[in-house]
Amino acid sequence: MSTLYIIATPIGNASDITERAVRTLSSVSAILAEDTRVTHKLLSLLGIRKGLIAWHEHSDARAWERIRVLLAGGSDLCYVTDAGTPGVSDPGGRLIELVRKELPDVHIVPIPGPSALAAAISVAGIPLSEFLFLGFLPHKKGRQTALHEIAQSARPVILFESVHRIRKLLAELAESKMRVVVCRELTKKFETVYRGTAAEVLEALTAMETKGEFVVIAHRYDRT
Repeated sequence: MSTLYIIATPIGNASDITERAVRTLSSVSAILAEDTRVTHKLLSLLGIRKGLIAWHEHSDARAWERIRVLLAGGSDLCYVTDAGTPGVSDPGGRLIELVRKELPDVHIVPIPGPSALAAAISVAGIPLSEFLFLGFLPHKKGRQTALHEIAQSARPVILFESVHRIRKLLAELAESKMRVVVCRELTKKFETVYRGTAAEVLEALTAMETKGEFVVIAHRYDRT
């Protein structure tokens, strides 16, 4: 039966791609991609020419049927997201759920590698043997409930945030008197890690242009 490889791709620095990932990308029949434009750029850097099939949060039954037919016919495929390890705040989980339900004989193989979550944890400098991961917070409905959960959590809470809402998030965390570790542009040219109270980091970010994606680790003042 066919194999579906779940491949981690760089979160910024293209040199972080693993040799195993390159070999697998080169060997499969086609590549399923969250954004074919982003994946096309990566493949060009790697010198790989391969057919791309879009699989994202808006993919419908027709898109799944195309994938199902390929896997059922014995084709080996792989799935990559825009950056990092699939399955974290992306459509990878839905794809695997469909494969397990309709094609239980297909092998699903992880090809591990870069992860924004793991990279942020590695440089946080606070105890993280336990943590709560919430991904991207809701923009409106459910946001206040999530913020209350963060403020009351006995464990550090890890979040993803975009440039458009990072200041809003830090202002909300400042109201609950949280401390934070904010990782900006991990593995990229302007990689920066901020530490301090949410209010202090908010002030530091306000004084400069903020670009890119952020990983935020929020914890209470009583943690060291």
